[in-house]
Amino acid sequence: MAETLVERAWAWLHETFPERQIYIRSDGRVQFFTFGPSLQATLAGLSLIFLGWVAFSTVNVIFKDRIIAAKDHRYQQMQSAYENRVADLQLSYDELNGALVSAEDRFKATADELQTKQNTIVKFLDRKRQVDSLLTGPADNTLAGGTVPAARAGSGAMAGTDSAASDSLGTSAPSADTDSSDDDASSGSSLSVSPQPVQPQPRTAKPMHASLLDLGGAVGRLAGVLFGAPPPRPREADTLMRHPALRVLAEQTARVRRIGAIETALMTRTQTEVAEGIDTIRSVVRDTGIDADQFTQKYAAAYGMGGPDIPLQSVHIEGISDGAFQNAYLHASAVLNEMDELLGAMRHIPLALPVSGPEFERTSGFGARIDPFTGRYSFHPGVDFAGPWGATVRSTAPGVVVWAGPHGAYGNLVEIDHGLGIHTRYGHLSSILVGVGARVGRGAPIGKLGSTGRSTGPHVHYEVWYDDIVRNPSKFIEAGRHVL
Repeated sequence: MAETLVERAWAWLHETFPERQIYIRSDGRVQFFTFGPSLQATLAGLSLIFLGWVAFSTVNVIFKDRIIAAKDHRYQQMQSAYENRVADLQLSYDELNGALVSAEDRFKATADELQTKQNTIVKFLDRKRQVDSLLTGPADNTLAGGTVPAARAGSGAMAGTDSAASDSLGTSAPSADTDSSDDDASSGSSLSVSPQPVQPQPRTAKPMHASLLDLGGAVGRLAGVLFGAPPPRPREADTLMRHPALRVLAEQTARVRRIGAIETALMTRTQTEVAEGIDTIRSVVRDTGIDADQFTQKYAAAYGMGGPDIPLQSVHIEGISDGAFQNAYLHASAVLNEMDELLGAMRHIPLALPVSGPEFERTSGFGARIDPFTGRYSFHPGVDFAGPWGATVRSTAPGVVVWAGPHGAYGNLVEIDHGLGIHTRYGHLSSILVGVGARVGRGAPIGKLGSTGRSTGPHVHYEVWYDDIVRNPSKFIEAGRHVL
């Protein structure tokens, strides 16, 4: 095969460069030179090389400036590409650093907001405990066997008479000054109020993609509405996806934010519980025969309330941007304030017993009965509790003593003004332990049980008056069983 190629090449060489002779005639003499194929091919190759070198040199001389400019242009392109690459790396670094700072700021802001929510809830619960403490007091609310003998617990004629008696009768009561109750302590979170006039408040959350679990546009918008988190920019989101550490930090931020949403649900549930407590207290007040709404209005009128009407939308809790939590807290706080006012009003209602212990017994109820002296039917305006001579009789609610001394058929009588039109009377005492004008609390000793006045034996005659109308004390005592 190699010999064939050589033979072909040799044949082509002889065909292209056949043997040639050059004749030179001088002085009658003829000389010639013979040029074989190999020599011709060699001379042709040398000629081509020479011509190529001449052409290259000529072009290099003529187009030297252009060649240099082209080289400079390529160098500048390479330098520009390098600088662009460095700039891209710097931009990537800046984006990564910015994403890290932004992620850290979001995590810190979310954690700080969660802590503020928890502190707000703690203060709210402390305030709720203070409000709940208004329901407790030093008075003992037990009689024989640890239970309160209500009207339906009576026997014979007294039980029937008490249950059939009306709750109130149109009998006049002596006038007295109204007592002011102690101020109720309360504490709440720091609130800032926007200046008036109040403008319509924008929504706190943007209906955009949220950083919490990119599961689609709808889920992102829902998470943004729930948690109020600004969505990351597209480049920032891409940076989070390309860097696992930032992605983990974003996931932890979302987890803390979800915990914050639980705090909102807790406030909402607390508001519901407080509202249920208000319903319970109103039910207790109604059980006494007093209209709860009218009574709270009387309480507000007696102690003075007012101020500008500022919508809740203009109130902002410092450090919390979650609109749902703010709304839940403010409504829960409003309901707690309502409960506080209602409890403050209820403190004026006598719900305790004037005597306590197994040695006491209810001997006569409220309403129509057979008079023990005349044997005829007559009306009994209170409840009688019999017991040992000299036993302590206590006030059934805070108030001011407006009578302390003999009072006709009552014998030795103590009358206490509890404010808001409520009075209680304690008759037939053997001795009186307080004077007119004295301030007494619930459960404070006011006298000793006896049998002075129109009485057949040692007992205390207990009456309750509201708005100059005598009321059934058994209803107040029975209602007190739910709160005392």
